[in-house]
Amino acid sequence: MREIVLDTETTGLDPDKGDRLVEIGCVELFNHMPTGNTYHQYINPQRDMPEGAFNVHGLSEEFLSDKPVFAAIAPAFLEFIGEAKLVIHNASFDMKFLNAELRWAELAPIPMSQALDTLEIARRKYPGAQNSLDALCRRFNIDNSSRVLHGALLDSEILAEVYLELIGGRQPDFGLSLVANNSGTNSTAQGTATPGQRPKPLPARITEAERTAHAAFIAELGDDALWNKS
Repeated sequence: MREIVLDTETTGLDPDKGDRLVEIGCVELFNHMPTGNTYHQYINPQRDMPEGAFNVHGLSEEFLSDKPVFAAIAPAFLEFIGEAKLVIHNASFDMKFLNAELRWAELAPIPMSQALDTLEIARRKYPGAQNSLDALCRRFNIDNSSRVLHGALLDSEILAEVYLELIGGRQPDFGLSLVANNSGTNSTAQGTATPGQRPKPLPARITEAERTAHAAFIAELGDDALWNKS
């Protein structure tokens, strides 16, 4: 199963008021394990950078001025994500911006059903608790010390770790994938591993002299010794 952990940075909170994407970061997972494949792109928003947004991600209008516009990077981005499930923290926010940019580029939107919201998962699992990305890192002891400013790729990498913890840690379906084999391990119908019969018993590690000495010691204890009771 292929999943894409995704994060974006923007010029503000609302594309309907002229805010634009400025960065996209993606991390690929396959069967809940990172593959090492990533996608990262800065984007020229073709507008100024509000101070509040700059204080969040540190991307200036000058830095972004020579970066490609969204329409130019859209084909490569869409090819990378394909039809994979998009794992996003507060998915409605990022999907709103992605689909606004796709609309402006006259491209088909990404269906909301393709997104999996880790914020909703966290709220169901920890109702009433703080469920920001930083709060979840503290809960799961995930090192986010390098997250001085928000960055789409860094946040995607951190979110990938958080997501794997939210669904039960790395390889949450590992027990279900166990099959009977010749290595001394059997599996039950529920996928729980049980020890199998060793094909050849291990050789005894006690010597004959030690066995004789132990028998003599037991004999000295008399008939009431624990070893003489069945």
